[in-house]
Amino acid sequence: MEARVVTVARKLGARGEEVGRALAAGLGFQYIDDEVIAWAAEQAGVSPESVSRAEHTGPALARVLASLAIAPAEPGAYASMELVAALPDYSSQAYRHLIAQVIRDRAEKGGAVFVAHGAAIALAGMAGVLRVMVTASPEVRAGRVAEEGGLSNREAAKAVADSDHERAQFFSRIYRLDEELPTHYDLVVNTDVLSVEEATAAVLAAAKGSR
Repeated sequence: MEARVVTVARKLGARGEEVGRALAAGLGFQYIDDEVIAWAAEQAGVSPESVSRAEHTGPALARVLASLAIAPAEPGAYASMELVAALPDYSSQAYRHLIAQVIRDRAEKGGAVFVAHGAAIALAGMAGVLRVMVTASPEVRAGRVAEEGGLSNREAAKAVADSDHERAQFFSRIYRLDEELPTHYDLVVNTDVLSVEEATAAVLAAAKGSR
């Protein structure tokens, strides 16, 4: 296949961000990460910080975003802040609707490398999308986090474990996945041994197809 869009899922310390940026440069695509938050915030009429906190901290903050993600009468419009008080319950389905719509709208234009935000799940089944997971063993990832963040081995191991737990909760809460599986991706790259350059080359080969 020749990919018009690449999604890169990554675990803490796996160096997925570096792979994603190198992919974007190699393909001449736009690298997209925080932009998803900014676009969702713009659509919803809230601050990017609110969207980011909602994505990572669950019901208390995400219910604000959920209220804004309810599809209104006119396509492309979103509910106003006045609706927040009227919603007693957090709706992860509504939050997913907002983020997935933002991702899909940009993906339709092509020429994008999405990093994180469950883009692989949001774009499942869309033609021309290559879904990639960049991972590594917990021990290797913790070693990198310790070295790059100036943490002790114990602190780094906890940071990796906490990140993995948060990741699992995100996929369960937002995308209703009991478990994130390799089959959710078209290509899984392990950076335990592969360098960023080698991992990028493998993904580029798959993304370029017959080009």
